[in-house]
Amino acid sequence: MALIQCVSSLLRRDDEGQGLAEYALILALIAIVAIIALIFLGGQVSTILSTVGNSI
Repeated sequence: MALIQCVSSLLRRDDEGQGLAEYALILALIAIVAIIALIFLGGQVSTILSTVGNSI
């Protein structure tokens, strides 16, 4: 029983680092989505930017 109380007290004290870890996971997810979007839409974006650049 003492072991369970010790583990639960350790888990309760680690709340401060939890928020930082969640922000890091969200940031990583956003980065992955952005990279995937650039892979699939990169050619179209490049064409549009080239067209705009040439018209100026």
